[in-house]
Amino acid sequence: MNNPAEAAKAAIRNRPTSEQRVELLKLRKEQFALRVQRVTGQAVKPDQFGKVRKKIARLKTAIRAQAGAGPVATAKASGGKK
Repeated sequence: MNNPAEAAKAAIRNRPTSEQRVELLKLRKEQFALRVQRVTGQAVKPDQFGKVRKKIARLKTAIRAQAGAGPVATAKASGGKK
């Protein structure tokens, strides 16, 4: 685990679920603030949208893994719309 990215992922996974949910709420608020800044014409760094979105996805994945739920079925795997 010499890779900094792996260390960050492990830090997310090893947090209690309650802390993960608090972090998720914080990231959702940050995502909303970025959207508001974009709409109102304020200077916003476009790369922040993707970074926040990926952090949210990582947290949601970690929360789901701790809950013991399996992977989410995709539309193709579940026979849904194509």
